[in-house]
Amino acid sequence: MAKKNYLVVGAGISGIAATRLLWRKELPYTLYDGNENLDTDALRTKHAHLKDAEIVCGAFPDGLYDNTDICVLSPGVPTDLPFVNELRERGVVISGEIELAYRLGKGRVAAITGTNGKTTTTSLVGEIMSMAFADTRVVGNIGIPYTSVAADTTDESVIVAEISSFQLETISTFAPHVSAILNITPDHLDRHHSMENYIRAKESITDYQGVEDFCVLNYDDIELRRFGGTLSCEVIWFSSSQQLEAGVYYQDGAIWQAKDGETVKVIDVKDLQILGVHNYENAAAATAICHAFGISLDLIRKGLREFVAVAHRIEYICEKNNVKFYNDSKGTNPDAAIKAVQAMERPTLLIGGGYDKDASYDEWIASFGGTIKHLVLIGATKDKIAECARRHGFTDLTMAETLEDAVNICYEKSEPGDAVLLSPACASWDMFKNYEERGRLFAQYAKNLAE
Repeated sequence: MAKKNYLVVGAGISGIAATRLLWRKELPYTLYDGNENLDTDALRTKHAHLKDAEIVCGAFPDGLYDNTDICVLSPGVPTDLPFVNELRERGVVISGEIELAYRLGKGRVAAITGTNGKTTTTSLVGEIMSMAFADTRVVGNIGIPYTSVAADTTDESVIVAEISSFQLETISTFAPHVSAILNITPDHLDRHHSMENYIRAKESITDYQGVEDFCVLNYDDIELRRFGGTLSCEVIWFSSSQQLEAGVYYQDGAIWQAKDGETVKVIDVKDLQILGVHNYENAAAATAICHAFGISLDLIRKGLREFVAVAHRIEYICEKNNVKFYNDSKGTNPDAAIKAVQAMERPTLLIGGGYDKDASYDEWIASFGGTIKHLVLIGATKDKIAECARRHGFTDLTMAETLEDAVNICYEKSEPGDAVLLSPACASWDMFKNYEERGRLFAQYAKNLAE
């Protein structure tokens, strides 16, 4: 790697972190971004390591083809763009920030992927790991690029990484000591083009693991149950719906671990500070991951008890006139939003809609049951979702132009004892920078009402 020329594509958080890592390792690189209006002077001022770097913007120049050995794509850059295909045909290695950080960093890795539950499980594993290991880094799709910490890792480091399907498209040696696939349901089909491609991307997290490594899999997912039988590493199962002869599972109000013919209670779920069966499933997965790393059940119990819900995932915001507001902006696909609906213990007014990822909303609407009393729709998908809702006989819905309007409409239609839930079942990119901005604004508008 030391004698290679690197091309980093994308001047966002991930790309900048990758260039900083290359700079610290004294490896030659060029930064490229397709935005011809990118303010390179501001970029150099903000990031000192870019002061003397070559930065190229706009149309991809022919000169970069011949001067690149390894192309490091930011996760948001599709791997099938014309210039990427041309680089690949010329023999350039197409890589990503996860692969770059893994190659240039040190330590053992726990890597967590899945359609839903990644952030909560990663945060929970990170909290437990930090109790056991002095140098624990929580990175990846959770918002901290792996490349931003790789140069500071040692053989004693433990890296807990949330890994998206986009990031997995560009791995070639990445081999976590413990991997986990929490579930696989339709998502990002606009990027992956087919469910088969999406499944393959998720399952590739195990591609370079060996017989001394572990993979934690959801026994309740039929595809993952099949996939587990194909692996050479040791498989540890978890479940939220059935008792397992070997693995970690939720049953009868508790999480249990079955191993070597003995079953031990890990924790009563009433002692957890996170709600819903989906979160008990996340806790079971976290238990399996941490135990595979050699952490005692006593320390795992302590971490489970102390963990609080992550921001934007069924996060309690405030209350006004006995109406509670919950932020589930992280519910960016129907399956995640279904879990939020199922976690609600009050009659709920739901805000949905956003960027269209070619998803189907039938199962989401069907999950409303007697819980959702009114649906307020925003964003690019509002007409598509409204049509789906009416097809299922759900007609208690309102269209809103802005998120603030949606919050106000929900409160006006609420009664004491109700809940207002933002769980859009869609990405945020049509109206917001990201789901975090959407969630922060929802919280702000709800608090404005409460005040």
